[in-house]
Amino acid sequence: MILYLDESGDLGFEFSDPYRRGGSSRYLTIAFLLIDRNKKHLTKRIVKKIYKHERVPSHIELKGNKVSPEGLKFFSNKVVDLLSKYQTTKISTITVKKQNVQKHIRKDHNKLYNYMIKLSLEDICPDIRLLSFIPDPRSIKVKSGDSLINYLQTVVWLELNKKTHIEEVKQESHSSLNLQFVDYIAHIIWSNYEDNNQTKGYSILQSHIIDKQLFF
Repeated sequence: MILYLDESGDLGFEFSDPYRRGGSSRYLTIAFLLIDRNKKHLTKRIVKKIYKHERVPSHIELKGNKVSPEGLKFFSNKVVDLLSKYQTTKISTITVKKQNVQKHIRKDHNKLYNYMIKLSLEDICPDIRLLSFIPDPRSIKVKSGDSLINYLQTVVWLELNKKTHIEEVKQESHSSLNLQFVDYIAHIIWSNYEDNNQTKGYSILQSHIIDKQLFF
């Protein structure tokens, strides 16, 4: 199986100014797509339909924050249809309310990022021989201690007590439609919290995905 990861928001803690006007985002969302290798074409197909819906040429990367509200609703309905048909396909998100993060934790925000991923793995990590992990290369870089992949392997083996081996596969988001798929998911969930905006598809997805909250 394959696990894709992307996020929306940032890990800054500057709250004296409004977000988008000098301040940090108030929320950070990390999103995951777990899918069988022989089903990954299905999520790619959904992204292609979004490009067609938005009338964007395929050679231009269409990020989630550039998709219209109508397009994100269209996307969300397609995602729900997919999840209803294929039970092994799972989508998980976790969102942290950063203003409630204690000051001593803010000093090393990478540990917070690691912890958020760990909490999500507890829900979706399968007990299989091999799991390919594909994060967006522009995602927040983990600089604390071991690499992210080593940290996740330790969690899976020693805390989740699973035999799954995790391999990291590097892909660029502009050439990976499934990373773009996860970007859309992360944007929809994050904008619900950051902008209180359910018009972008959150209410459609909410009951069909794992939607965790941290420090709310």
